[in-house]
Amino acid sequence: MRYKNNNLIVDGFRPELLAKKYSTPLYFYSLKKIKENIINFKKNFKDINPLICFAVKANPNKILLRKIGKLGLGADVVSIGELMKALKSGIRPNKIVFSGVGKTSKEISFAIEKKILLINAESKSEILEIEKIAKIKKRRVSIGIRLNPNTDAKTLSQISTGKKENKFGVSEKVFLSLVNYVKRSKFLELKCLSVHIGSQILNHKPYEKMLKVIKRIINKTKFNFEYIDLGGGMGVDYEKNNKKLNFKKYSSYIKSFLKDNSFKIIFEPGRTIVADSGYLISKIIYIKKGDKRDFIIIDAAMNDLIRPALYNAKHQIIPTKKTSIKSNKIYEFVGPICETTDKFSSQKGFQKLNEKDYVVICDVGAYGMSLSSNYNLRPKPAELLIERSNIKIIGKRQDLKDLI
Repeated sequence: MRYKNNNLIVDGFRPELLAKKYSTPLYFYSLKKIKENIINFKKNFKDINPLICFAVKANPNKILLRKIGKLGLGADVVSIGELMKALKSGIRPNKIVFSGVGKTSKEISFAIEKKILLINAESKSEILEIEKIAKIKKRRVSIGIRLNPNTDAKTLSQISTGKKENKFGVSEKVFLSLVNYVKRSKFLELKCLSVHIGSQILNHKPYEKMLKVIKRIINKTKFNFEYIDLGGGMGVDYEKNNKKLNFKKYSSYIKSFLKDNSFKIIFEPGRTIVADSGYLISKIIYIKKGDKRDFIIIDAAMNDLIRPALYNAKHQIIPTKKTSIKSNKIYEFVGPICETTDKFSSQKGFQKLNEKDYVVICDVGAYGMSLSSNYNLRPKPAELLIERSNIKIIGKRQDLKDLI
């Protein structure tokens, strides 16, 4: 991403021209960036040789999943819909892990039929349900048990998943009892210890603590797990302040953990793979001027990108045309939805903008379109993929008549 002759350029294309051709709001993704992210992820953990299962929840677009699968990744799914989408996208069943606290009987049955790699169970009730279905099908099913390591991920409370007050996983005491139960089962085969402590983690220290907890519990169980699923949660630099996870440190912790052990590590990255590959182009509808601040009302809204409203998440906003003229007011970038929280950013010292100008919201490739809705009966935007010198529509804009 750069400016050339004051025009924003992404992978050789001007977002402003894309907006004029395909209308706004408009999502577009860089396949080049996705490939770079996958290469870097593999490079960071090359000494570990993990199974990388892309978190489908981050971006379930079928075309993107197909591309990601062809680059060697498996899938982490949390619903029958995500499992179906992963399979339909060509991801092999033996590279799919099914997570989540509330799998229904139908979902469990479907996963067993498709012979996926693992079902990560999160309660005794779920294990009993898996066992019951496996018995009916006369199958021996590979499962993991998700441990809650009571580890603070130092992230937003809304996306913390590894503390004892969170709904995910089971306590150490319950984990040990479930290991003993599954070992005696004729229809369950325990293969994995699973954890996931949170999302958007930028501090490597919680991972170090998590691994120490895992090691202690493994020693208590005296069980030879085939897989250790470390989940995902690795954060990205949304605010462009060079706050990044130290992958070198995290990798060194895992290598130390694996010393004298032959576990296969599973990762479930989502945003690390696709977040900075995605952009949301929006047109300025009106500028509501005030004494000290102007409201920049754009045609994208919280139904298109809910992260700022949901988590107070920060996304860089940049103009498609660069000028040297700065506004002396605070700019409030807001959407048209009838909610005060329909706000993307508050910025001082932004370049002067005019109505009908275009802006680009950055790093929306993860949990952007996947969290979108039809709130206020607004159609969902179109999605484009930039692949080399080509533009491909990978998600059609919803038609208003389909909502009415």
